[in-house]
Amino acid sequence: MAIDYKKELEAAAKSMILVHEPDVLIRMVVRMIVQKVEVKHAGILLHQKEQDTYILTVSRGTAGLKIPAGFARIDADNALILFFKEHKDKELFDDGMLVLEEAKKLLEKDISAQLKELLEQALYQMEIFESVACIPSYFRDELLAILILGSKENGEKFAQDELDFFAALASDVAMAIRNAQLFTELELELDKKQKLFIHTTIALSAAIDAKDHYTRGHTARVTNLSLEIAKRFLQKNKKELDIKFLEDVNIAGLLHDIGKIGIPESILNKQGPLNEEEKKCMHEHTLIGVTILQPIRELDQAILGVKYHHERYDGAGYPEGLKGEQIPLIALIISAADAFDAMITDRPYRRALSKKEAMEEIKRGSGGQFDPEVASLLLELYQEGRI
Repeated sequence: MAIDYKKELEAAAKSMILVHEPDVLIRMVVRMIVQKVEVKHAGILLHQKEQDTYILTVSRGTAGLKIPAGFARIDADNALILFFKEHKDKELFDDGMLVLEEAKKLLEKDISAQLKELLEQALYQMEIFESVACIPSYFRDELLAILILGSKENGEKFAQDELDFFAALASDVAMAIRNAQLFTELELELDKKQKLFIHTTIALSAAIDAKDHYTRGHTARVTNLSLEIAKRFLQKNKKELDIKFLEDVNIAGLLHDIGKIGIPESILNKQGPLNEEEKKCMHEHTLIGVTILQPIRELDQAILGVKYHHERYDGAGYPEGLKGEQIPLIALIISAADAFDAMITDRPYRRALSKKEAMEEIKRGSGGQFDPEVASLLLELYQEGRI
């Protein structure tokens, strides 16, 4: 049955748009060529910008006839690469492809000695690859890849409609590869920025701990416990693992007390309970934290944890006296983790409670200071020995 190459090209183009990994994209294209056109093997030489080489990223076909993937690494000054980079393909052939049989005929014609030598060397490279056709894939003027095709399974020559299909496909592949490369580069850049941001966040949290002598290590413990509660909440509510939510919990946990940077050390490290005026000043740390973080738009959800982690489920907390479901989940989680860690930590004016005693306080505070569901999850984690 005849293949509708226009339809196949449209289907391939739609599929390629959705693929953001160059290697996956190339495997998909080569698989399609081998299956649809029934060639013995096919591969793609893909440009690696860092080393300025072309690597056979993938090759498929009948065992014994296919080129081993990763076997070929060709320098940019290789004759086959130069032939296309210098656009000799367009100079010698109207369609810009290098077809072995047609090219060999051209060697018998009157062409310059220099061009003849380059063509002979390029054809020698094709024979090494057992290739009967090579189709370049350009993005603007940059040679991104070369599609290498073995002979057809039935031994026939490629028909013109097949060659036209390869040429159109190569053009689409170039755009798709470039898009995939840009997407990968963007992901790497974002990953770098994310790591830098997390390291900066950890440094800030360390600065808070250094200022408040009695909460040394508190930030890390609250963050870890908050993440455990958040994961258990997602499991209990049969929700998919929400990476963004967990990231927000992580950041909010690390930065929940960042506003303490604006609180005098005389209050933070006071040897005894705070008076009313000092308490009022201490309560301001939540809003100071918001002021510090608000310019960073990406932290809008994490800021909710920073701002409201001292709200109480019964509405008796601060800074706004929110009640029940008015309080964001991220803040309810950090509130319970923060209170639990505070209870099991020594303070100048009281001894630390045991974990068992602290859990009794959490149970007593369920529905009052703490959200009942969050308190229940914290109790589960304790009973399982996870905290």
